[in-house]
Amino acid sequence: MAIAEAPAPQRLRALEQANRVRSGRARLKREMATGVVTAVDVIEQCPYEAETMAIGELLRSQPSWGPARCSRLLLSAGISDGRPLAALTERQRRDVVGRLRG
Repeated sequence: MAIAEAPAPQRLRALEQANRVRSGRARLKREMATGVVTAVDVIEQCPYEAETMAIGELLRSQPSWGPARCSRLLLSAGISDGRPLAALTERQRRDVVGRLRG
């Protein structure tokens, strides 16, 4: 039994999209490390490259934020570490942003 391969153009488009997302996330993380962008900005704006990014990964990308600090915040907000940013409800966004600011 042979497995049908996707046409080359579709695979290439998928690869290009994945590369755009990867390089966009790397740019976001660099900007967060230098203070140009904050996690609050990313959560509020949710750019395309961050839509599928886990909230825990985003928080750990901030300077001085390790796994323990990230877990404490997310546990207190009742949000799973692996939840994608685009899947957060508006209430969850406001809650996390409020905890980050205050």
